[in-house]
Amino acid sequence: MKRAVAIVAVSLSWATLGAWAQQPQRSRFDSIQHVGEVVVTARYNHKEVIPSQTLTGEQLEKLSSHSVADALRYFSGLQLKDYGGVGGIKTVNIRSMGTNHLGISYDGIELGNAQNGQIDLGQFSLDNVEEITLFNGQKSALLQPASDFGHAGAVYIRTRAPRFQSGRGYNLQFKAKYGSSDMVRLSALWEQRLSRRVASSLSTEVLSASGKYKFRYRRKKQDGTVAYDTTAVRQNGDIWAVRAEGNLHGMLDDGFWKLKAYTYHSERGIPGAIVNNVWRRGERQWDHNTFVQGRFQKSMGERFTTQAVAKYAYYDTRYVNRDTTQMQVDNTYKQQELYFSTSNVLNILPEWSASLSYDFRWNKLDADMPLFVNPHRFSNYLSLATALNMGWLKAQGSVLATTVKDHTQGAVSPKARVEYTPAVFLNVYPFASRELSVRLYAKKSFRMPTFNDLYYTDIGNAMLAPETALQYNAGMSYDHHWDGGLMRYFHVQADAYYNSVHDKIVAYPKGQQFRWTMLNLGRVHIKGIDVETELTLVPARGLLVTGRLQYTWQDARDVTNPADSYYHHQIPYIPWHSGSAILNIQYRGWDLNYSFIYAGERYNQQENIKYNYMQPWYTSDLSLAYRYKGYRLTLEVNNLLSQDYDVILNYPMPKRNYGITLDVKI
Repeated sequence: MKRAVAIVAVSLSWATLGAWAQQPQRSRFDSIQHVGEVVVTARYNHKEVIPSQTLTGEQLEKLSSHSVADALRYFSGLQLKDYGGVGGIKTVNIRSMGTNHLGISYDGIELGNAQNGQIDLGQFSLDNVEEITLFNGQKSALLQPASDFGHAGAVYIRTRAPRFQSGRGYNLQFKAKYGSSDMVRLSALWEQRLSRRVASSLSTEVLSASGKYKFRYRRKKQDGTVAYDTTAVRQNGDIWAVRAEGNLHGMLDDGFWKLKAYTYHSERGIPGAIVNNVWRRGERQWDHNTFVQGRFQKSMGERFTTQAVAKYAYYDTRYVNRDTTQMQVDNTYKQQELYFSTSNVLNILPEWSASLSYDFRWNKLDADMPLFVNPHRFSNYLSLATALNMGWLKAQGSVLATTVKDHTQGAVSPKARVEYTPAVFLNVYPFASRELSVRLYAKKSFRMPTFNDLYYTDIGNAMLAPETALQYNAGMSYDHHWDGGLMRYFHVQADAYYNSVHDKIVAYPKGQQFRWTMLNLGRVHIKGIDVETELTLVPARGLLVTGRLQYTWQDARDVTNPADSYYHHQIPYIPWHSGSAILNIQYRGWDLNYSFIYAGERYNQQENIKYNYMQPWYTSDLSLAYRYKGYRLTLEVNNLLSQDYDVILNYPMPKRNYGITLDVKI
């Protein structure tokens, strides 16, 4: 049955019309032009104050990455929580402040999960992604939803925008991949012009894997003697998933609109933590996630731009635990979200703009658990922002008012919460060349406890305080281009930051991967440095060499209570040193890519003692691709040196593994 559904899903994508040629942004003052049947129209051009980290579609294609989560490992300041395998849950943490302080937007509209705040980025494939951008602080655009001003950082995922050659009205792309753990991944994309201004696209993907891989399990006792040392095969890590995404694109005079329908269905085994030489095989999870969203943007005259977005999401999750050594569980969670936002920007003067945005969000969670209170939440966001662009000076300020009210069934509902979160950003160009910029920002961010934090039957804590963070950042950026010679492009940026998190909420797996235990650390002080550099060389004609390095140093200390044994200790799973490197060599149709990821020593519990110590780990991935006309064949070796490591304690990662991919574009 699963194979039949997979075949139907892929076949539909190969037989569906859809697509459009979305063009690069231009000034609002440009009129519509026609260039070889390609329509170019005006877009609101935001004035970026804080530089971002970006991976483009071409760079993503070269990395040995399967999902959005895999790609985010190459950004400085981010820590990925990876529970192992193709189907393992993957979440991301920004500058030690936690997953919930990072906003994740998919084509301009935020992905939400009011149940536990954990966006499983492993569910989002890279096959249809054109660009991933990370902003620390917030995106420095005025035309954005009000809630986007409230995050400590934001990741923006932009899916593929179809581009057509002159005279063509459609694009087709097919991709097939086979790899270790019996992994098979099939995807297809169809883009078709419907009219001069309207088009549609359909992207589908099927993933199947046994999830089996070899790993080494070695643990020591507190006295240093070896308790366990064996090589085993990871079990119950299988996954079967189908993703489908349809889009309608439309262009207007000085504007555009876009409609999206997304659905993801999966069944996966959850291998669980390996504790005391016990391999759990009793847990399974089913996910059925669907959302529809729309976005409309238009400039009215020379000074005013408006945007409206709307979204409805329905998430159905079933979790089953048949492990006879634990409590038997079979629970279903149904989550709904309704979201609407309007944003408006007024150009008061050529150098001065202001915006007003309002968001409304409704979330509801139903579960078949005994005594569950079936909470629903009303959230209102109102933001006022302004930006100044003097050429040598760019500045942006904003303030966000957030009002949250929960309602529960059969229990006393908590009082409404109101929070104000301001932010100020400055970027100065000291030289006329604009190659060097110096930036400063200060920001307060706020996040409510999730439904699981507050109301989960086993572990919810209705007394949890909301979590707030103060951020201070100073940094610089330098870029230089050469027209000829060996060196063609050089970029470096560095940031030093200090974050103070109050009433920090931390979630840990509670034996089973899907269920969590909640802790409130009180106060955490975080100091850090992020460095990113990129260099492009052309040693010979037709030969292009690109290198990229990221490094992060973080000191994240629990400073809640001097009487605690873990006072001033590094918080769990935050390494002092981490980084990544990417080296790409292109020659004619050949493409060689090497990537390296490193995470230094860290601790898996609050107390920084020898028993909780985790050794550094690093991995090397290598891929070789050959492109001929519309065909691309890629061979990859991941974890080249077959390192044994855990990102999360007792969740071993795969040893050396392989993959082969065929990509066909028509």
